Amino acid sequence: MNMKGLYGLMSWMSPSYPVGAYTYSHGIEFAVEDGLIKTAHDLIPWISDIVEFGSGRMDTIILAEAYQAGVIQDDDRLLRVVEIAHACRATKELDLETTAQGRAFMKITHDVFPSRTLSVLQNKWDGSIVYPVAVAAAAADRNIGLEETLTAYLHGFVSNLVSAAVRIVPLGQTDGQKIIAALEDVTSRQVQAALSSTLDDLGSATLMVDWCSCQHETQYTRLFRS
Repeated sequence: MNMKGLYGLMSWMSPSYPVGAYTYSHGIEFAVEDGLIKTAHDLIPWISDIVEFGSGRMDTIILAEAYQAGVIQDDDRLLRVVEIAHACRATKELDLETTAQGRAFMKITHDVFPSRTLSVLQNKWDGSIVYPVAVAAAAADRNIGLEETLTAYLHGFVSNLVSAAVRIVPLGQTDGQKIIAALEDVTSRQVQAALSSTLDDLGSATLMVDWCSCQHETQYTRLFRS
């Protein structure tokens, strides 16, 4: 990966990139209110399971498939990934979380880092686009490696969940960084798993996360959109 590609990838995954990631907790807000997450020790396995068995796993598989379609300019394959990816969300709020970020990413990236594959998505798909597909489309045309893209995406995903927990548990900033460091191995394993996976491997087994997301929809007092 050249430095120009690295610069773009770092920009996209930066907390300053305006996709609104900080407004989503992935159901963690309800898990905290219900007493399921009280400490850093509770949070580490919670996020680890999301990465290995839940949305983190699905996002990396989807990203890899969309990236590969973009690299070989197979537009039909790309649009098939878009359609399947949008059908994989377990709850209304998890769907909002990924499609709203996908829409924001598409808009800003098309203006700042235009690419062929982003244009294909804008011109040939009228529906919602999930966040990992949008990131994959941008990376596919800029000489950014798939493994690097997956690692940066999953790091951003994990960091945002930790950031939400730091604010609502609450946890200290140092604890937050310790949690991110503790999740390094599971993140690395999932990146490697995604490199050898296909759409046939899509699936989720994080029922408590989905339940918390459903409950969050009617939570009386909340700070986050999911």
